[in-house]
Amino acid sequence: MEKIDCPPDFRCPISRAVMKDPVTIITGVSYERKNIDKWFNVYNKKTCPATMQPLHNLDMTPNHTLKRLILAWRETLVAASPSSSPAQPSSKHAEMVSLFSTLDSSPFKVTSLKKIRAIVQSGDDTMSDFVRSGGVEAVVRMLVSQTMVDNSDLVSFQSCEEALGLLRLLPLSKEDKAFRLLSESEPMKSVAIVLQRGSAEARFHAIIIFRNIARAGFDWNPLVEDRGMDLFKSLLELVYDELCSKASSYALEVLFEILASSKKSRLKAIEAGAVCVLIELLPDSNRSKCEKMLLLMKLLCECPEGRMALVDHGLGIAVVSKTLLQVSNAATKLGVKTLCLVSSFHPTERVLEEMLMYGAVKKLVTLLNLEGGSSTKKRVLDMLKLHGNAWRRHQCFPCDLKDYFG
Repeated sequence: MEKIDCPPDFRCPISRAVMKDPVTIITGVSYERKNIDKWFNVYNKKTCPATMQPLHNLDMTPNHTLKRLILAWRETLVAASPSSSPAQPSSKHAEMVSLFSTLDSSPFKVTSLKKIRAIVQSGDDTMSDFVRSGGVEAVVRMLVSQTMVDNSDLVSFQSCEEALGLLRLLPLSKEDKAFRLLSESEPMKSVAIVLQRGSAEARFHAIIIFRNIARAGFDWNPLVEDRGMDLFKSLLELVYDELCSKASSYALEVLFEILASSKKSRLKAIEAGAVCVLIELLPDSNRSKCEKMLLLMKLLCECPEGRMALVDHGLGIAVVSKTLLQVSNAATKLGVKTLCLVSSFHPTERVLEEMLMYGAVKKLVTLLNLEGGSSTKKRVLDMLKLHGNAWRRHQCFPCDLKDYFG
């Protein structure tokens, strides 16, 4: 099919093959996800392959519109072909099916899973054959059964870890059979158990699965109810991971999806220490992670318990104040929202004094001259009107702002 002429934008600039999972990087060029991921993380390149432009941000955004166009183009070709026939099994089909059948009974599950994974990664047709042939059902069934075994059984847990290494390769969308099977309560519980107790590699595979599930759309509430604090502690431990920045970043994305959907989840995250973790990591985070952390902080501070956790932490106000005008426009807006929530609901003398001492008040005044008629400017004005008199009377009030405050 790919030998037929197709729009040039449908082909990955790296492999020249028609894309299946297109993502767009900061230069606006779209690539097949696995190819650009290999360019960044295997070859350690920090440039755009098509333009050779240096990149300060390696984020990849799914190009859903392009993906839909490619799928529609493929369907048109199939419909127009008089000789179109069902997809053919891969050359390794018989070997895969044989391995599936032994997964439940074989004592060598890890070896069988490694062989299946090698086959699936050997070509594009083998992944679709794996799904069509019942591979997802077989691996998920084995994963669930093995996580129910006593966790002291090292071999059983290793087979669970290897299963996640295979399942994380699946391209998930809400319409896929793989998504439906993986997103059921028992498989998700099994992934959460490996996230909590697995090796570093297995936990990375688990967070990739969670991230892919979250992007496809998932109701996290049943899993949060079942795993509770253990789930949030596992995610926060990954956020702390200094050795794998990708795992840390993915954990932040999953946390956002969970917290955005439920206020009950936010309370459990706060109880697990989420606010303290964010405060401690914010000062040394890069722009992308800083924005994600501030977004989580804003969500948590929409709850009284989150605001109190921020206020009670000795560096809470200082850390958020430092991000204003220092990281990015998005970070500044999120920082203003957080300070507005805290100073509106907890305008204690200590909070107002710390905002003054750590430079937040001076930056708020600066923002009035930088922002247009934005919601950020309105929040700034609200804070200055509400607390201006208290700040002006303070002995630490900057002299250069006295004229401004009248």
